[in-house]
Amino acid sequence: MSASAPAISVQRVARRFGRVTAVNDVSLDIGEGEFLAVVGASGSGKTTLLRLMNRLIAPDTGRIVIHGEDIAASDAVALRRRIGMVFQSGALFPHMSVADNIGITPRLTGEQRQEIATRIDEMMALVQLAPGLRARRPHELSGGQRQRVGVARALAAGPRIVLMDEPFGALDPLTRDTLGEDYRALHARLGLVTVMVTHDITEALLLADRIAVMHEGRLVAVADPKRISQSGEPFVRDLLRAPRRQAERLAALLTQGTR
Repeated sequence: MSASAPAISVQRVARRFGRVTAVNDVSLDIGEGEFLAVVGASGSGKTTLLRLMNRLIAPDTGRIVIHGEDIAASDAVALRRRIGMVFQSGALFPHMSVADNIGITPRLTGEQRQEIATRIDEMMALVQLAPGLRARRPHELSGGQRQRVGVARALAAGPRIVLMDEPFGALDPLTRDTLGEDYRALHARLGLVTVMVTHDITEALLLADRIAVMHEGRLVAVADPKRISQSGEPFVRDLLRAPRRQAERLAALLTQGTR
């Protein structure tokens, strides 16, 4: 993480929905070039925190500063066009082709047709999508292909920040692992700031520079994978217990199979 000013600064942010406090006094700095995973159980506030970062919702208290600008004072539409967003299952426009899905943000920002066509080709190559898929609709793609289109669409406007909400959660394990590694390589190659929400602590440990753990709306731990794995925080230990048990069971099964 860079020692300079953070790319994203979340400062004592809270957000309530009726009587439920979804995000409770959260402060967090995310550095330039950092890959941060936000982990927690369902209802922990992690997706709400992500939505706060691109002004899909506004905080009740506190503020969020992105590249030195308080986002409450920025134009929300312009802000979202500068931030790439990747959703679970891609969230593609079903009536649009692959090419049109990828090119939608450059079109909205007024780029010329030839520039958009070139950008689409570049993005498809970047995420390893075959040129022959340009005219296909989302329902004609595999889950992994749809997610690659979602990543390409998020990157098409050249954002410095990408927010990802359970981006690989609906995929089979092999595709999920491949796409995670491919995106991590893209993150490094392009020098992005990535914030990825996931419920999978193993995925977070493998991909992220740092992991932020949320529990009941609060940020209970923030550290790199090694330090998180050594955390004494009870909820973090609970999160880590499941993959450790699975690894132990798998090791036992493999040992039995060699007898």
